[in-house]
Amino acid sequence: MVPAPAAASALPSPAPSPAPIRGVQGTLDELGRDLSDVTFCVVDLETTGGSAAAGSMITEIGAVKVRGGEILGEFQTLVDPEGPIPTFITVLTGISDAMVVAAPRIGEALPSFLEFARGTVLVAHNAPFDLGFLKHFTQRLELTWPGFESLDTARIARRVLLRDEVANCKLGTLARHFRSSTTPNHRALADARATVDVLHALLERLGTMGVTTMEELATFSSRVSAAQRKKSRLAEHLPHSPGVYLFRDRNDHVLYVGTSKDLRARVRSYFTSSETRTRMGEMVALATRVEGITCATALEAQVRELRLIAHHKPPYNRRSRHPERATWIKLTREPWPRLSFVRSTDEDADYLGPFTRRSTAETAAAALYEAFRIRQCSGRLPRRPSRSACALAEMGSCLSPCDGTASPESYAAEVDRVREALVRDPVDVVDASTDRMRTLSDQGRFEDAARERDRLVTLLRATHRSQRLSTLLSCAEVVAALPRDIQWREWEVHVIRYGRLVASGVMPSSAASAPWVEALRTTAETVVPDTAPAATAAESELVLRWLETDGIRLVDLDGVWASPTRGARRHLPLIEAAERSRAVAVPFDEARGEGWRTEHRPRR
Repeated sequence: MVPAPAAASALPSPAPSPAPIRGVQGTLDELGRDLSDVTFCVVDLETTGGSAAAGSMITEIGAVKVRGGEILGEFQTLVDPEGPIPTFITVLTGISDAMVVAAPRIGEALPSFLEFARGTVLVAHNAPFDLGFLKHFTQRLELTWPGFESLDTARIARRVLLRDEVANCKLGTLARHFRSSTTPNHRALADARATVDVLHALLERLGTMGVTTMEELATFSSRVSAAQRKKSRLAEHLPHSPGVYLFRDRNDHVLYVGTSKDLRARVRSYFTSSETRTRMGEMVALATRVEGITCATALEAQVRELRLIAHHKPPYNRRSRHPERATWIKLTREPWPRLSFVRSTDEDADYLGPFTRRSTAETAAAALYEAFRIRQCSGRLPRRPSRSACALAEMGSCLSPCDGTASPESYAAEVDRVREALVRDPVDVVDASTDRMRTLSDQGRFEDAARERDRLVTLLRATHRSQRLSTLLSCAEVVAALPRDIQWREWEVHVIRYGRLVASGVMPSSAASAPWVEALRTTAETVVPDTAPAATAAESELVLRWLETDGIRLVDLDGVWASPTRGARRHLPLIEAAERSRAVAVPFDEARGEGWRTEHRPRR
């Protein structure tokens, strides 16, 4: 037997989480680039106007290359604008037409600057202006823009400095505030030197706030507290790989569970301005440790996330915490069957669901009650009931088995129609609902028609979902593979049993597929068929969504995986068309489902 490859992993039921993963020493990119090790190229331009797109030209380029506070080199050149310099520009900068007569044109000057700045992080004061000119002429000259990272000292200053410290964030104001050795004078090299002093002063201020790497600077925001930013160290041991992360407090209780294709990058984002959710800010303040669980594939990570949320019930996760609270609509098996709302399933009935909210289940049931005249009372009825008829019976909405009006045969036929709508084709519900919507619309009762439409939408979506899941849940085993790239160098392989993901792995194309897959199946979790589902509906939906991905290859199948051709799916386009309109959409054709018309009305 070939041993299961290291990339493969079985998925046991949730248990207390393992000890935190101790990451190996990462690369410099993984740990973040210390600002003292980054080479910056501080650049400033003088131009003939404010817009390169409108015809303004560059008259001077000045740049200073620095690293760790040390000046590595300077670049300065006048540029022939190929036309007269406006008088007010000459007054502002001191650059006259005579000064640029012998200067190189932009086609000569720009390649020299790009070579000087190559491999650095570009810095400018009001960077969109300077970089906008440089990119414009790079494109016009059909040169290749090196893809510089960039920083804007004006933007950083607005985030770092308080309003009572400086009147504004102009370069001259900041140079005076930080006592720059160079006074800005609207000449490119002098302004670039002044910007260097401003940059170093701002970086010193940022260091006191816990910003020490280029990555932290790129996502810096004054809205993020220093304490929150310093917690970015909690992500240092996490790898750049897919998996699940768990935030824990000082008592080791799980606060939040999430998943990502890149664990380290995602966790670090919680300590930057990119995380704006108030609840997440509270969670980060309480967190003292982040645990990472590396997964072979993104699907495995998503499934593990669901299981861990259900197991730990973290207070800062809002979804998937209580799968046990799901509600099913049950068509009971008794002398006089009825619809019942239940929390669990067994094999002795037909079901629709699950629904995350009972109110949603009640909405779907209302659509069934509009179409079928089965009883709505609770409790079992004897074979020969002797109760009095209810109001629904008097209204013709119930066959009234309780007073003996309905025969067992007629009632059983009605129940068969309900069962058909639940497990195969809800065409009778669609017919009844669209007829009622048409009637309500003709009467001008648009709000009532909209409520009827919403009931039908809810029922059809639930029926379609149940039909898709039921076939997968009946399959003893499904083994499928998906290529990770167009060269098919690696394959994601998953083993699913009764709708539950039980093993996952990444198979290289060089491996012998048959023994590799057999090894994965051998090490997979065992699932014993039972009356209860082997997985939550949310997990099975994740698995099914992956199985329906373009490019999937079915390796092995134990069971029948199919959906009815005349099931709920064929009715979805009709409903989706109605939902896309803000107005109430109602059927206009006597042939059901042929089209919809939109009834517009003033909003109240």
